[in-house]
Amino acid sequence: MTTPVLLVLDAEPPPRLGRLTGRVRIEHADESTLAERLPHADVLLVWDFTSHAVRKAWPGDGPRPRWVHTASAGVDHLMCPELAASDTVVTNARGVFDQPIAEYVAALVLALAKDLPRTLEFQWERTWRHRESRKVAGTRAVVVGSGPIGRAIDRTLKALDVTTALVGRTRRAGVHGPEDLDRLIARADWVIAAAPLTEQTRGMFDAHRFGVMQPSACFINVGRGPLVVEEALAEALRRRWITAAALDVFTSEPLDPASPLWEVPGLIVSPHMSGDTVGWRDELAQQFIQLYERWEAGQPLVNVVDKQRGYVPGH
Repeated sequence: MTTPVLLVLDAEPPPRLGRLTGRVRIEHADESTLAERLPHADVLLVWDFTSHAVRKAWPGDGPRPRWVHTASAGVDHLMCPELAASDTVVTNARGVFDQPIAEYVAALVLALAKDLPRTLEFQWERTWRHRESRKVAGTRAVVVGSGPIGRAIDRTLKALDVTTALVGRTRRAGVHGPEDLDRLIARADWVIAAAPLTEQTRGMFDAHRFGVMQPSACFINVGRGPLVVEEALAEALRRRWITAAALDVFTSEPLDPASPLWEVPGLIVSPHMSGDTVGWRDELAQQFIQLYERWEAGQPLVNVVDKQRGYVPGH
């Protein structure tokens, strides 16, 4: 019996896959070697989930892996028409980042409500300036994205006594549809983007949406960078259409040191870290090993992505 070949699109530090020793031949690739090695792989692990190398290499010649797993919740960095049209199964890291991202969002909500960024600024300036802060309990939040991450955010904010509304791709029990979004965000204190990146969600937060929000609203994006028209958000903050915003994801990452976003008043910039808690890489590796063992045993895989929609269905 031929030993399967697992090709890893590397990032540092590499995944710890010791449990698979002797059961699979592990090979490694980077952006420069991925295209030539794809035809020889049975499985592709996209460990470097910031890379777009798969989108570039997949349309080439030769056979392709039967299964691709990405160590991320989003799959837009690897999907291309050829992969979408193939019979290759794509899975993602659904479940690993849900609660960490929800906690990060809750931390941002509390920090913005209690004006902690300015408290730190005044401390650095040795300035004693008393202010009033906002009470979180009783405020309203709209969470855009009804997948596991969005639902975890919804649950966590409810624990703070925030009234929440969840918006998904379609209206169903407990979830509002896209047609309700403008009406909901017009009354929201917190608008949180946690949706996957699809053709329907790209640029959904634009000048119109920021204009609909009330001046006291705060906007948070922990979904995908291109959900937001960044220039429109910057202008909304400068004009004080909204009070504050926090971005953990950006259209281009890492954010260029010369980007004007660094200096937009009222904007918190974080380096795509909302889901990355201590031990997260090991958790991702263990999740892949468990999936591999299912694949090896001929069992159905979980976290299977609908390649046309761009996310795992069923939520």
